[in-house]
Amino acid sequence: MIPYSLLDLAPIPEGFTAADALRNTVDLARHAETWGYQRHWMAEHHNMPGIASAATAVLIGHVAGATQSIRVGAGGIMLPNHAPLVVAEQFGTLATLYPGRIDLGLGRAPGTDGATARALRRGMQAGDTFPQDVQELIGYFGDADPKAHVRAIPGTGTHVPVWILGSSLYGAQLAAHFGLPYAFASHFSPAALEQAFEVYRRSFRPSPHLDAPYAMMAINAFAADTDAEGVRLKTSIQQTFANLRLGRPAALARPVNNIHDVLDPGIAASVDRALSISATGAPDTVRAALAGYIERLAPDEIIITGQIHDHAARLKSFRLVAEAMQSLAG
Repeated sequence: MIPYSLLDLAPIPEGFTAADALRNTVDLARHAETWGYQRHWMAEHHNMPGIASAATAVLIGHVAGATQSIRVGAGGIMLPNHAPLVVAEQFGTLATLYPGRIDLGLGRAPGTDGATARALRRGMQAGDTFPQDVQELIGYFGDADPKAHVRAIPGTGTHVPVWILGSSLYGAQLAAHFGLPYAFASHFSPAALEQAFEVYRRSFRPSPHLDAPYAMMAINAFAADTDAEGVRLKTSIQQTFANLRLGRPAALARPVNNIHDVLDPGIAASVDRALSISATGAPDTVRAALAGYIERLAPDEIIITGQIHDHAARLKSFRLVAEAMQSLAG
């Protein structure tokens, strides 16, 4: 059985608050730990009414403190928004508090709109220095160098595992060049998935961090008792993606019985393409979908995400996915 992990955006459901979302994240992490999930990752987004994980490092510490053994980390931190030293200090502190449990995934996009990116106080050109920023950040986690004028304290010597995240060939090439693990954002941008995996594996250069390529793919999952209920649960994220495309971001919408009653056909088709890497429906349906992705793409690990309006239904979906993965191993 390949490892399976969980990507949690701390969704704020329509009719609820950010405080509700953060309580739900902790509850989900505690359950995920008992269900065999390898990691609980959270992602940095800003100025998004439906996502409560903006202060990602703070939330990672909160979740790590509320759990016992599951790895907790960022999937990811959008490095253009931050000075590498600040990220190193934050994650060095986390790794010092929770040794052996902290992961750091790095993305090149700002994770927000242009106005908000400017409000984060780093220049819009910061993405152009991403490779150098990654190297600088990794250096802060290395063993103490007596000649270094700048050190991350805490951070030095923690060797926090760094991942490169991406949805294009750029991230695949960079991860291969640096010899780092690679996670592809196929849960919302699946078009280049197969090519990115091929480029990453073909170009990978062994490093002190990793001997061989290690590729993770993200899969949406909406598991329920029946196929029809899984399809209904998925309508919340379909509406959310449609709202983003229309320039009106909102809280995670309540599900509807028929997505075509609320979305224009053109928008619905665009959303379906973005969410095409999904396992949706009853347990047998979800198991078959997961098995198909694993067989076709041979990921070293999968990471499951599922933005579902009702917290109990969301918990159930992640539990059913864990059971499906365990059954595949049997």
